[in-house]
Amino acid sequence: MTTQHNFPAVFVSHGAPDILLSRNAAVEAMQQLVALLPAPVAIVVISAHWIEQPVKITNAAKLDTIHDFGGFPAQLYAKRYPASGDATVSTRIQQLLTQHGIDCKLDPRRGLDHGAWIPLIIMYPQANIPVIQVSLPAGSLHDLVTLGEALSPLRKEGVLIIGSGGSVHNLRALNRAGKTEAWASEFEQWLLTVIEGNQFDHLINPEHFPPTIGQAHPTLEHYAPLIVAWAAADRHQPGRRQHHSFDYGNIGMSHYLFGA
Repeated sequence: MTTQHNFPAVFVSHGAPDILLSRNAAVEAMQQLVALLPAPVAIVVISAHWIEQPVKITNAAKLDTIHDFGGFPAQLYAKRYPASGDATVSTRIQQLLTQHGIDCKLDPRRGLDHGAWIPLIIMYPQANIPVIQVSLPAGSLHDLVTLGEALSPLRKEGVLIIGSGGSVHNLRALNRAGKTEAWASEFEQWLLTVIEGNQFDHLINPEHFPPTIGQAHPTLEHYAPLIVAWAAADRHQPGRRQHHSFDYGNIGMSHYLFGA
């Protein structure tokens, strides 16, 4: 792989699948985020919706669009993101992860889950850039740091790394009336302070977590891609919030840029 721009890494909150059917501010923000980035030769996505041990790396020539959700309007199930893979990039990722002691395997059958293809259909709708999805490890928060650092050299090879999750994600706290509760706002403020204040260790050490984390993230899979994205850029440098809003009242839709 040839040397290209030293790319930033990004974290996007992908929200509910019906974000594609709405005029959501977070959609426009994702589109605007692309304008800040050089054109990548490939895209690597780490989604909240794929956790495997050992870590898996997609290696299909053509990636299926996985509709891993239920109860939404029929037009969502007709959506397709016809992305191609890139065996060279997949093999490169396997090499990097192995060098960092991460047990991993290429997966020739897995497609893109909605945490991957929903932001991609918004950000790169032409689907003309190769995509590789890498699973989250089923381990500790520190394993996420190792994964991010293993992927980091790709940034010098023209590859865009996207972590896709949610800045606040508690599906039991949806509020269709649109009211945002204090705990959700407080967690978003903590996240902003940690990331723009360059406090990476606070993101991964539970003793620094705020009391609101249990409401903001009853489970941590939507929080995890944020750690990977920051570690993939430079965890010793602060990130920058590019967008902040809420959907369904309490679903955090923040996007962050790292290593810009």
